[in-house]
Amino acid sequence: MSNRLALEDSPYLQQHKENPIDWYPWCDEAFERAKAEHKAIFISIGYSSCHWCHVMEHEVFENDTIAEFVNRHFVCIKVDREERPDIDKHYQELHTLLNRRSGGWPLSIFCTPQNKPFYAATYIPPHNQNQMMGFSELTAIIAQKVAEKDEKLFQNADEITNYLRPNNDPVEATPLNEKIIAQFTMQARHNFDEENGGFSKAPKFPHVSTLLTLMILDRIAPDAAVTSMLKRSLDHMARGGMYDHVDGGFCRYSTDESWLVPHFEKMTYDNALLCTLYAQAASVYQNDRYLTVGRECADFMMTFMMENDLFYSASDADSEGEEGKYFVYGYDEILAALERCGIADIHKAAALVGASAEGNFEGHCIIRFNSEERPEWFDALRRELQAIRKTRAYPFIDRKIITAWNAMMIKALFVLGRNDERYRIQAVRSMEKLISSMFVDGVLKHSALIGKEPKIDAFLEDYAYLCAALLEAYQSTMEERYLIEAQRFANKALERFYTEGKWYFSRGTFTTPAEFDDGTYPSAMAVMVEALMDLGILIDPKYRYFAFKSLEFASLKLMKTPIYFPTLALQAIRWLKEDRILKASRSRLTALHNPLRYPFVRYRNDESLENYLVCGANACYATTDDPLTLDDLIRSTL
Repeated sequence: MSNRLALEDSPYLQQHKENPIDWYPWCDEAFERAKAEHKAIFISIGYSSCHWCHVMEHEVFENDTIAEFVNRHFVCIKVDREERPDIDKHYQELHTLLNRRSGGWPLSIFCTPQNKPFYAATYIPPHNQNQMMGFSELTAIIAQKVAEKDEKLFQNADEITNYLRPNNDPVEATPLNEKIIAQFTMQARHNFDEENGGFSKAPKFPHVSTLLTLMILDRIAPDAAVTSMLKRSLDHMARGGMYDHVDGGFCRYSTDESWLVPHFEKMTYDNALLCTLYAQAASVYQNDRYLTVGRECADFMMTFMMENDLFYSASDADSEGEEGKYFVYGYDEILAALERCGIADIHKAAALVGASAEGNFEGHCIIRFNSEERPEWFDALRRELQAIRKTRAYPFIDRKIITAWNAMMIKALFVLGRNDERYRIQAVRSMEKLISSMFVDGVLKHSALIGKEPKIDAFLEDYAYLCAALLEAYQSTMEERYLIEAQRFANKALERFYTEGKWYFSRGTFTTPAEFDDGTYPSAMAVMVEALMDLGILIDPKYRYFAFKSLEFASLKLMKTPIYFPTLALQAIRWLKEDRILKASRSRLTALHNPLRYPFVRYRNDESLENYLVCGANACYATTDDPLTLDDLIRSTL
């Protein structure tokens, strides 16, 4: 028999509708019942493509014995963290507070009947194992303590609740200066993996915002060490494993240091951000390999993850009950595919794509090149490997539309579209569809299933990333309507989420401060600051005031450890270095396909001008009719 989740739109909640656990969605009814019946509350937060969420579901939530006990003693609530990031951020902060380390998914929270949290964990096994308390043993202890109204437990819950209340005290500020550049570079080099690229040990995430900031610094003042960090990371990620050479697109992270073995879920935000990064790197470093990766990311999203011009949120790691089954190959399959391509030495060719008899993942083979160059015959092999995949079950796709993540992908398409009309056309169509679908009766919404009415109001990230996409649309097309829309959404964000330099991620169920640091993707606050900087140079200097107050609010942390806040640190550097605005007719500006060397230049359409005009925030400096002289001319004004 289905539980209450059968009535929910969220694909993640739908995954749990047949669990024997008597789940509630997040709702007042659940909390009222817990209080009335004096039952502890168990809150489980995850998302549809999360591998360890599936593991805990199979081991714990599908266990009839566990469910029978939990249903008698607890009120259980399931939350889709993609649908409700405000709830997730609140309880992730709780996990960090209680455990002195960051959390993750699945996130497991236990609360008193009055909904005051006292215990937080991530994955919990069904029974005690490897010094981890099991779910059965833990729930038995909690149920007894709540039934007995254990004084210590309730006292701890009160203290934790008081500690979690938002702190609105003023934050000490420090002057921003150019030492932040040397500090950021030094800290990046300290964390850099010289062999494989990237900035951590296993598990390894791409850290897109760190790489993007390094690329911008390299454009300001070329530095061989910075270039090396950036290119080695881009090259090694693109060899394959975390990057899927067959269908295109990146998996979320690598479980090893060399980017070989991922959990195989693919997220829209990762592919949008990496598509943007590789496309921009291709232009800056004139590297066609990077452009190929960017295009293949976009093609994957448009082929597998798009419906009615909008993009789904994620695809799963598992299919047919096995992790990675869709993605990996048997050695004999690869040899046979190479033979069909007419390749003479199939064993040598197999080695070039990382295949061997023993395999590189649980006896199977993940496609990964042993150098940066693709063999000339790989396109033919790719078609054969795609044909094999078409005989397999495709992993589950979460068909939820999230405004922020769609905006990220649309921005990536506009970036690619500067050199390829196909992507620009899709970007325009997707932007129109996103706004018409998610801006309802004057209110921006956060998420919805395609074709269904969105119910959840937008968070700061939705406004921020939508503004960023609209501003990129304006830079790419010079169509004024995008600039007007960006200003409108920025004004709404300032009104709802900004107070004297401080930003809030949400002001609804929970009042959640916006984070300075770049977590799963760049900080919403930082993206909003970048949008305000753009609007300040393009439309009205008042937006620069809000941007500066935001940077000032974070200045102490920014100057000390900028590596934790790469997107916000980049905006601080931009503030210190000053913007330039290039004014010209639309035809002249859209003809500039490659980026100017100085990164803090924004384009402004002015049909009254016959030539290019270089300006700052308060004055104009020089004019030219030769686009080849623009880099030197802009440099001369700094």
